[in-house]
Amino acid sequence: MSPAEKSPQGPAGLKQQLLQKLLYCTGDMQHLHTYLQDQAFSVQLLEWSLRGVSGVIMVDNPVSGALILTALTLSSRWQALLGSAGLLTSTITAIIIGHERAEVSRGQFGYNGMLVALLIGASSSAGDWYWWLLLPACLGGATTVFVSSGLAPVLGRWDLPVSVFPFNTILLLYLACIGTHNPYYPVLPLGVPLSTNNTELNMPQLLKGVVLGVGQIYACDALGPTLLILFAVLIFSPIMAVHALLGSGIGTLAGLSVAVRHDALYSGLSSFNGALGCMAVGGLMFTLNWKTHVFSIVCAFLSSYADIAFSNVLATVCLPASSWAATLTVTLMLLVSGPALSSYRVPTGRNPPDHYLHTPNQCTEDNTDSSPV
Repeated sequence: MSPAEKSPQGPAGLKQQLLQKLLYCTGDMQHLHTYLQDQAFSVQLLEWSLRGVSGVIMVDNPVSGALILTALTLSSRWQALLGSAGLLTSTITAIIIGHERAEVSRGQFGYNGMLVALLIGASSSAGDWYWWLLLPACLGGATTVFVSSGLAPVLGRWDLPVSVFPFNTILLLYLACIGTHNPYYPVLPLGVPLSTNNTELNMPQLLKGVVLGVGQIYACDALGPTLLILFAVLIFSPIMAVHALLGSGIGTLAGLSVAVRHDALYSGLSSFNGALGCMAVGGLMFTLNWKTHVFSIVCAFLSSYADIAFSNVLATVCLPASSWAATLTVTLMLLVSGPALSSYRVPTGRNPPDHYLHTPNQCTEDNTDSSPV
């Protein structure tokens, strides 16, 4: 038998098989979620947790979650441990108090807990492996579940997602509670407000800051892990990945226009709210067309300028602005009632946005069975 007969597919067949395997990991991987329904609870909890990891950046894919967790581990093993502790605590709390399995399995209670734990670690001046931080990380993660449960019925009346309101609320309360000179939980000083008149720019550092704006959503300021996070978004939705970089770039432009301090530009701190706002409107909450694309750019600018304003105000009382700007701006955008935009609104859900292109009718049909965030 000739080699060609033993391998009838040849190189083209191998490429096709490889492409199919890659496509298996894209989107929301509903096929995997369905398959794991009959598996052991520990296996299901792992999938739920990985979806919660990716949910921080509005992604619903366990492979993306695994890649992001790997990126966080490469950046800081301590931060990855803290984030995992907050994630597991919030997920298990949601199970204990009896939330619907469909919501818990999508990681909808995990990502706020993870964000709280990550930012508690990032705001601490005690350094890595300061084990006392596990206590507020776990307690804060559990508390986000109760805040989310209370907000969901209220925001659900207007088909608004709970989003990261619980994270922003708990982090603000935690930092206000411990103050600036706590002997057990020391925090990094925020310093002066962000504005400065320095006009000399380092262009390579500025471009690097645009990319780091995506990583700063996870309090990650390393380029390699940030690129891995961006790839994790890409395999879920190329549309969201493009809008993440676009929004981060817009955030950098907004910072330059009002002379934001350069270390905030170079580290991505001034642009991650723009990335979040642009992703939410242009990649998740609306079908994609030229109108909603322009709308996402507007949202990115508003989120970035609001972040600068909140940072200047809250820095006077030694509190961070975190992601209040993007959260409030996106909520405002979702309340816009003009028919030119509201007809393209995607009902609150976690389906891949690439399914919703051009027509509002397709959006409505594909979301009839979507679960609320």
